[in-house]
Order: sequence, then C-alpha cells, then structure tokens
Amino acid sequence: MKSFVTGLAAAAALTFGLAAPALAQQPTRIIVVSHGQANDPFWSVVKNGVAAAGKDMNVQVDYRAPETFDMVAMGQLIDAAVNQKPAGLIVSIPDASALGPSIKKAVAAGIPVISMNSGSDVSKGLGALLHVGQDEADAGKIAGAKLKEMGGKVGLCVNHEVGNVSLDLRCKGFAEGFGGKVTVLPVSSDPADIRAKVKAAVASDPSIDTVMALSAPLGGEPVVAAIKETGKSGIRVVSFDMSANFLKAIMAGDATFAIDQQQYLQGYLPVAFLALQSKYGLIPGGNVPSGPNLITKDKAGQVVDLSAKGIR
Repeated sequence: MKSFVTGLAAAAALTFGLAAPALAQQPTRIIVVSHGQANDPFWSVVKNGVAAAGKDMNVQVDYRAPETFDMVAMGQLIDAAVNQKPAGLIVSIPDASALGPSIKKAVAAGIPVISMNSGSDVSKGLGALLHVGQDEADAGKIAGAKLKEMGGKVGLCVNHEVGNVSLDLRCKGFAEGFGGKVTVLPVSSDPADIRAKVKAAVASDPSIDTVMALSAPLGGEPVVAAIKETGKSGIRVVSFDMSANFLKAIMAGDATFAIDQQQYLQGYLPVAFLALQSKYGLIPGGNVPSGPNLITKDKAGQVVDLSAKGIR
C-alpha cells in the first residue's frame, strides 16, 4: 500500500512538474514602434490593424510612438523595446541615420524585425526581415504622371513634416512624374497654418494648377478648404492617404484622387508575419507592397464608410 501511495505521489509530482511551465508560459509578445504623431488619424488606422492582428493571431501586441515627430524619442522607444526582449519588433524608419543603430541593436540581440510604412529602401541593410508598405518615390511618380496626363503643368507639394524621408520622397517622386514646375511648400500639421500658406502660395503664383498634399486628414482636407476660399476653379487637389472627409471631397468634385497605401495592412501584416514565424517558422521571402492605389471619384464611395470606421 505504501508503495502504491508513493507511486501516486510521484505521479502527481511529475504531473504538476510538467504542468507548471505551461501555466507559467507567457503569450507571444510583439512590440510596434512607429513615428506616427498622436494627432495624426492615419496612424490610428495602423493601430487598428495592429490590434486586429494581435487578436486574430492570439498574440500580445504593444504599440508605442513619440508624441511628436522626434527621432531621439523614437530611438529611445526602440531601445526600451529591445531591453524587453519581445518575440518580434515592428518599426517604421523615417530616418535611417537616426534610428539605424537602435534597429541594428535589436537584430544583434536576436529579435526578428519587420519594418513598415517608411524605410523600404534601407530596411534590408539594417537587418530587417522584410518591409510592408509602398515605395514612396514610385507612388509619388505614379501620381505625378497621372496629373500630368490630366493637363497639370505647375504643381505645389505641401509637406507637413519636412525631414521625414518618406514624405520628402513623395514630393521628389511627384516632381519627377509630373514633369512640370513643382514647388515644395513646408507647413506644420496645423490646419490653419496649411490653409493660410496654401492660399498665399496660390495668390503669389496664379499659374499653380495642381496641389499635392501628403496626408489626407492633416494636409488634404485643409488644402481643399484653402482652394475653396481662394475662389479659384480648375485647381486639382490630390493627397496621399485617405480620410472620410477627403473621400467626400473627391465624390463632390472638390478633390481629384487619393493615393491609398492601405495602412491597415501595414499594421496587420507585420504582426501576423511575426506571429507565424514565432509559432511555425514561416515568413514571406521578400517585401510586401501595400500600395499605391489611386482612389478616384468612381471608387471613393466604396471606401468612405470603411475610412470612417478606421479601416481604410
């Protein structure tokens, strides 16, 4: 009898001993660090994609971003993430010189890194597995060529974040594809500032027939308002990215098209990829382009509701 009880005790101890690690096992944790400013609705869509992928893939996700466009603060956020040793790290790379050392530190620590949104041209060199986003210069070039085809000759590129390499590349690509005269107009992300500077630019150069904004909610909407306030007709307004109000402007004929990079995918896919790699060792073999898609009047009505819901 004693040996039977001893055997049961031993079996119970073995059972609990095996169960203990399973009970203590932590869920897969993935950290996302972006440069998105807190007041930019664009990044709320990215965050929605991150959250949805975390739920669908049953992993823990932690989204972090500096309060303003601050590369020092963003580098510090990446360093802090590395110290926490997540199963994966997702980063945007608006400035490779500033963020490169922190990203390389993550790679050296054995943390799988995927870049998204910005940095497609430098991602691989910094050790990231792949990039999810659009080639910004090519997207600008495609938009510029379309506007040239529509008769544009003198353009204005409204840049609300000069120094962000991705936005600078958008203007550069736009100028290349457009072929005509293009002036870059530096502005802040304050709608009143954008309206005032765009109105002043159009007043000082009446030959401007095309205005490109680099963010629909931050730049596109105030540009539409500014052009209306000038009372001038025939000026084409286009913007990167989308917002419900800018899509409505396209539908109303006050804007020409939006350049959609499908930022929901930029949040969703990297989380899904890192979760699959952690669980099964699966990872795509190269970069994944999320855009660009030109959203014209015939398409705007199809996505306006999804934009209002933070998906498009």
